[in-house]
Amino acid sequence: MIGGVNGGLLKRAAFLFGFLLLVFLLLLLRIAKIQTVDFEKYEEKVIDQMTTRSPASANRGEIYDRNGKVLATNVTTYRVFLSPSAISRAQKTLDGRKTDSIAREIASTLSELLGLDYDTVYQKAQKVGRLDETLMRDADEEVAAKLRTWILEKNMVNLVFLEATSKRYYPYGSLASHIIGFTSTDGVGLYGLEYQYNDTIDGTDGYYVTARDSRGNEMPDEYQSYVAAEDGLNITTTIDSYVQAALEEQLENAVLDSGALNRACGIVMDVTTGEILALAVYPSFDLNDPWELAPYYKQKLAASGLVEGSEEYSTLARQYLLESWSNKALTETYIPGSTFKILTSSMALEENLSLLKNSIFCGGSKNVLGQNIHCHKRKGHGSLTFAEGIQHSCNVWFMSIGQSLGIDRFTKYYKQFGYREKTGIDLPGEGMGVISSRMTELDLAIYSFGQNFTVTAIQHLSAIAAVANGGTLLKPYVVKNASDIEGNVVFENTVTPKRTVVTAATAKTLSEILAAGVAGEGGAKNAYVAGYRVAAKTGTSEKKGVTTTGTEMYICSCVGYAPADDPKYAMILMVDEPTKGLLYGSTVAAPYIAKTFETILPYLGVEPVYTEAEEKLMDAVIPNYVGLETSAAVSFAESRGLAVTVVGEGKYVVSQSPKSQSLYSGESGKIIFYTDDTKESQAVVPDVMGKTLVEANAAIAAAGFNIQIGGVPDADGKGGAVVVSQLPIAGTLAERGSVVSIELRYMIKDD
Repeated sequence: MIGGVNGGLLKRAAFLFGFLLLVFLLLLLRIAKIQTVDFEKYEEKVIDQMTTRSPASANRGEIYDRNGKVLATNVTTYRVFLSPSAISRAQKTLDGRKTDSIAREIASTLSELLGLDYDTVYQKAQKVGRLDETLMRDADEEVAAKLRTWILEKNMVNLVFLEATSKRYYPYGSLASHIIGFTSTDGVGLYGLEYQYNDTIDGTDGYYVTARDSRGNEMPDEYQSYVAAEDGLNITTTIDSYVQAALEEQLENAVLDSGALNRACGIVMDVTTGEILALAVYPSFDLNDPWELAPYYKQKLAASGLVEGSEEYSTLARQYLLESWSNKALTETYIPGSTFKILTSSMALEENLSLLKNSIFCGGSKNVLGQNIHCHKRKGHGSLTFAEGIQHSCNVWFMSIGQSLGIDRFTKYYKQFGYREKTGIDLPGEGMGVISSRMTELDLAIYSFGQNFTVTAIQHLSAIAAVANGGTLLKPYVVKNASDIEGNVVFENTVTPKRTVVTAATAKTLSEILAAGVAGEGGAKNAYVAGYRVAAKTGTSEKKGVTTTGTEMYICSCVGYAPADDPKYAMILMVDEPTKGLLYGSTVAAPYIAKTFETILPYLGVEPVYTEAEEKLMDAVIPNYVGLETSAAVSFAESRGLAVTVVGEGKYVVSQSPKSQSLYSGESGKIIFYTDDTKESQAVVPDVMGKTLVEANAAIAAAGFNIQIGGVPDADGKGGAVVVSQLPIAGTLAERGSVVSIELRYMIKDD
């Protein structure tokens, strides 16, 4: 019996021993696995529990214009954050009880310094399980300085923290906004070059690893590590800030003067390289605050009649915001109108279908497949040569040219000029125009004068530039290169020819015809710039589909390049849905192309060459005669061709009208010298609006004023140019002899 019991105990003991041995072996295997196979996994968990990782932000690369001006950069801002767990420990009293006095002091001070809600700060300070609680992400240096002082004075060093971060900043505000684009609050490119080149500009963040004990306190330095951030590359654009500003100014003027309801856009391109010197949309937006609607849209929103705060109001505001960011020059398509006639003409010249001396008769309309298609001049132009057909923009003439070309050849050139493909410009969101893939003879007739198909502004200007530069279609681009912090160029964009479309002879002939039209009898006379031969063509097209008002609306545009005998720069300007004045490209767009060229060509080093007639109308500067002896002042002034009137008996000139540095136009002017305390006499400025130059000059001279002439020349008044603006305005009292500035413009419908 006893032996049986002992035997049973031994068996159970052996079983228990074997079981324990098995468990022990399994534990050994588990430990071995943890120390070998799963070592890195558990090491990472331990490290995560013992350390905190703080980012070391990389600097985003800067964006420059072609001359090195900074268009986008970074400024230091500060993240303000708390350590609630540290605050909780600091609030324990000597007897172990807790208080919230420190949390309340922090909430009181920081809510005031940072402009935050007291309760919000206090609640964050009470989250005792948190090591890091952010209060503000973009405090400026002034706020940070005050905060540092307070932290040191109140011994909050381990409770409240400042972390330097980088924020995107655009020194010129809205300049080139549709090119540069902007970033998110996290520094990720959302639009424009910031988006297109995000991977290039954006650096690689580094980080600090800080070891902490079980209470969250930092451990000695030997337990810390640092991985350096790698800054992004800087990019240099082809944009010239001066040219960009000039284009933006004239776009704004074009929109305001015409009452355009659907924005305007323009581009300036170097025709020899494809580089974009300027690209703008009006209205622009503030790159430093892109979420704020521009005044243009605020006015439209206010005029909508919607109740502010309503869902409909908010929806429309969001729609306007998205529209304001949209790059109209790239993303939207439009009917080019008569500006396309440059391309139809080049096709015909290249195919030698129309000798320059041959004529085509325009009776006012042409019948195509039973459809009677009218010319813009319903009475007809009569017999027109090749040059006259282009300069008078005769639709019948162009339909005849298109018919001679035929569908196949027209389609071939249309494709070669790049209208069936995107240009490949290095900006996001580029669209592409639309034309029928099953063209009929009726389509061909209408397409030949630029109607019923669409293009983008960048597509169209690229094609025009191909004619300007001698026949080569180039890829446009806006970034010259990218370089590292030491200035080493990492990559570079270069001139990229796509194909030759027409010969240099064709291009040269067409340039001469277009330039002669601007200087003579063409519809683009308002694109004239004194001293420069500009080749230009205007266009007007009726909008198809939905318009802003739901009624018939137009797009008015102009394309041009200069100097015509050696083209360097091409420009396009398009105004969408103008509502005021004569609604033609010749009046809505061409004058602003001229003003932009007038501003940028001298800056870009293109030397003017004036004709004798232009020299007679050039502005002259009134010198300063004050302080001279009267007799000497009279002698000097008369030697400059000025008619002098002396008022008073004094020996010296004490004042003069016009004032020194005033500009006047014409072969001669007048000046009044006052030689004593006699009060300068005044006169009423006459109303010369709508008058010809001859009429305006006579009225202004008769009233005792000098004249300054702007706009287009029309010395004999036979060309139809009239005054469209004057300063000072009519009825204003002004000093006799002072200058009245006028702006002349041809009021023509020959698009």
